[in-house]
Amino acid sequence: MSTEEDLLANYKKAYDNRVGFGSRPALLLIDFCQAYFEPGNALYSEVDDAIASALRVRTAARATGVPVVLTNVVYHPTGFDGGRFFEKAMPLKNFVKGSPMGAWGPGLEPFDDELVVSKQYPSAFFGTSLASTLTAAGVDSVILTGLTTSGCVRATCVDAMSHGFRTAVVSDACGDRHEGPHQANLFDMNAKYADVVSEAETIAFLETLKS
Repeated sequence: MSTEEDLLANYKKAYDNRVGFGSRPALLLIDFCQAYFEPGNALYSEVDDAIASALRVRTAARATGVPVVLTNVVYHPTGFDGGRFFEKAMPLKNFVKGSPMGAWGPGLEPFDDELVVSKQYPSAFFGTSLASTLTAAGVDSVILTGLTTSGCVRATCVDAMSHGFRTAVVSDACGDRHEGPHQANLFDMNAKYADVVSEAETIAFLETLKS
């Protein structure tokens, strides 16, 4: 048995469960900001396919009335509100208020009926009103897309589950600067916190919500 096969067999003994999509989902597009698409930027990642996938999922969500939430990262010009995260992760300077690197990525612009959540830390839930907002709206589950898989997507995934939302992570619609961390974190999220699903599976589910 290969190392990978052994790993999968080992995890299936303890982690081989799926919870499924909820009945009243919300779609999150996490931190699809220009810095990740700007060649030469320290945060540049080859994630064009991820945003293209996320935009297709968004179109399907909007067609069925599923609420859409976009997140970005915005700091005071001094970085004071970024705390230890801003101190540790130097590329976060791209996201000080007014920086063009904090603009939405290619093809992404919020619609008037979409919620924008600006955050200072990895999770879309930490220090924001997102959990209360979704709960008040009757949302029971979240579908996650975004950047980066090993950073803000994972942090949001763990917090979503911790707040009681069924959580799905769309593998095609997430991206990272390297395939290794991307795949490792998808594997781990699928094992413990969420169902990792494909774009096709997600869109097929959203189609079932049409009245």
